Amino acid sequence: MDPRPLFLMTDPSCFEVSYQINPWMQPTAWRPEDLVTAQRASSQLRAALQSAGARIETVGAVRGLPDLVFPANAAVVLDGKVLLARFRHPERQGEEAIFRSVFARLKARGLVDEIIDLPDGTLQEGAGDAIWDADRGQFWVGFGPRSSRSSVAAIRRAFGREVVALELASDRFYHLDTCFCPLAGGAVLYYPDAFTADAQAVIRERLPRAQRIEASAEEAQAFCVNAVNLDAEVIMARAPASLKAKLQADGYRLTEIDLDPFILSGGAAYCMTLRLDRTSQPHHAILAAE
Repeated sequence: MDPRPLFLMTDPSCFEVSYQINPWMQPTAWRPEDLVTAQRASSQLRAALQSAGARIETVGAVRGLPDLVFPANAAVVLDGKVLLARFRHPERQGEEAIFRSVFARLKARGLVDEIIDLPDGTLQEGAGDAIWDADRGQFWVGFGPRSSRSSVAAIRRAFGREVVALELASDRFYHLDTCFCPLAGGAVLYYPDAFTADAQAVIRERLPRAQRIEASAEEAQAFCVNAVNLDAEVIMARAPASLKAKLQADGYRLTEIDLDPFILSGGAAYCMTLRLDRTSQPHHAILAAE
């Protein structure tokens, strides 16, 4: 078995911002030349992942489904189990059949083991709202703007792992992955104002102060919390100097990519990937020496 981390990405050749289902999306700001920039940015993200030791599976582009470039929303994947997403907005519901076919092919190749459907009436938008924390052996699950509260119990039943529910407070941070990022070694980068007061209390209760890296509004709006982390490496959109200092002080190395075309649609590095090989086995992080 290949031990390298395995990610799903999507060919961005049909990407555009043609509708609005979150406050970041500005169809009138999209220009045809932005597609060239988007393709270059996607290639750079792919190269950064591969440089960090990952391998990539690619989903083909589908015209009319521009947000297919955000496969983090396709499913929750752990221990070879795939819990397929169900989207709230009609604009994205066409992705469901595409990703079902993708996972069926991956299962036939032995890259995943089991495909699970959500209960009827439950909305859940994949790993964007269900983030596995390898150091704690639990899911952090967001609900509110996109995923329904009932998704919390559905994830617990599907995977048999502890689930910590966090209610999101803002349509601007509509998925958990836009405002919450567990990092190797036990730290968590997050934007407090994206959460309700109750959810903020849960985070403070669960995470000692030394493990909480709080993003500022500027850092969150730059989509830097929407990052991919592999041991000491953090791959993200271009970061303000303030965030670089916070992460480097904790021993992390940053790879920054100009993801502006995708931020026009409300997504960045984490949204553009889906980790397929996550396991509930204990994880021991390797951080850079301080």
